[in-house]
Amino acid sequence: MPKSRILVVDDEAAIRDSLRMTLEYEGYEFVGAATGQEGLALVEREAPDLVLLDVKMPGMDGLEVLDRLRAMNEALPVVVISGHGTISTAVEATKKGAFDFIEKPFASERVLVSLRNALDQGRLRDENRSLKKAVEVRHQMIGDSAGLKQVMAAVGRAAPTNATVLIQGESGVGKELVARTIHRNSLRSRERFVQVNCAAIPEELIESELFGHEKGSFTGAVRRQTGKFVEADGGTIFLDEVGDMSSRAQAKVLRVLEAGEVEPVGAARVRQVAVRVIAATNRDLTESIKEGRFREDLYFRLNVLPVRTPPLRERSDDIPELTEHFTRLFSQRDNRKPRRFASSALSVLKARSWPGNVRELKNLIERVLIMADSDPIEARDLPPEALVSPTEISERGLLLATLSEFKEYAEREFLVAKLRENGWNISRTAEVIHTPRSNLYKKIEHHKISREADA
Repeated sequence: MPKSRILVVDDEAAIRDSLRMTLEYEGYEFVGAATGQEGLALVEREAPDLVLLDVKMPGMDGLEVLDRLRAMNEALPVVVISGHGTISTAVEATKKGAFDFIEKPFASERVLVSLRNALDQGRLRDENRSLKKAVEVRHQMIGDSAGLKQVMAAVGRAAPTNATVLIQGESGVGKELVARTIHRNSLRSRERFVQVNCAAIPEELIESELFGHEKGSFTGAVRRQTGKFVEADGGTIFLDEVGDMSSRAQAKVLRVLEAGEVEPVGAARVRQVAVRVIAATNRDLTESIKEGRFREDLYFRLNVLPVRTPPLRERSDDIPELTEHFTRLFSQRDNRKPRRFASSALSVLKARSWPGNVRELKNLIERVLIMADSDPIEARDLPPEALVSPTEISERGLLLATLSEFKEYAEREFLVAKLRENGWNISRTAEVIHTPRSNLYKKIEHHKISREADA
């Protein structure tokens, strides 16, 4: 582990020399500056991990230096030292962002404890920042298609408000990503984002999960439980698959939306909460209303800002970018060298209708990266379920990037299908498709068809 670099800014040479000996003995790297101007220059040039800063110095004093340091690097920890310490100076230094304030003369151990605490806090902050960045990357909306641009435009309008949002779309299209993006760009971004999958919770437990319960309120309630709405107080609650919620839970959600009141199961009083609600569903709620399975008044309260998330088949232009994104994520996770998907493979992926949407594409990319050894990954390396049947091609009229790519792909799929039908007998297949056997051999070689890979 590299040594932490400490910059000491103090006009007294004796103080700098004393701190140099202490710091170097403890395994730190020492950098010294006699003036505030010199210290600021060294911050840019030496990139210290922490600054020990004197207050009373000729020219630019320590508090002015502190202001400039905060402007240069808000995350850089600064410990202020002063031989003229007063409560007001300590308060001002703290308000300006100093981690600690130490009066001269100081004991070496006091300084070392402060440095260790400041550096530990800085490392935790860096780790949290890295983790947050990793989470943001994992929940990033990837693509540049017209359909996704419409979604992002709706997100941009919804995020700064406190209005409820209803995200609609098929399973696997990324409704959770839309919800997280809205929260991340909202005024509540520093507060909690609480997710509840309404379809995954048994009907008899959904009320308790959402609103909490008191001890003894029902059989099995051995202790008091805080509900998800209370957990999300001040932040955002995401009700995924809200169309699967029971009618009683729907009534309670409506009460939260209308009055901000949460009533735990078995409680004698209600609790006020300030929660933003984002809901999502893969159902047609208007049909559910007609069938009496969803409250019309709740639908209107949820559908203040509707966002439709398009299926992957409507944004096939995003597939190459999504493929690259998932490849990078899985390569980093598994500590593998990143690989590339060749244009032949991407053409096949773009042609598929993807009934499981982005989730299905992500799972397939993960499997291919594990099972295939080639780089780049070609169309022949893809599993059979990635391929589009000739019937699907004709029915959907799915075109690839160019007409020639479509012809190449369709011809290969046709030949593989016929070879399979005829047990991979070349002569019989050539007779069936009315082509010379020599020509079929050339086609098989051209398309790199093999019984092992395509059987």
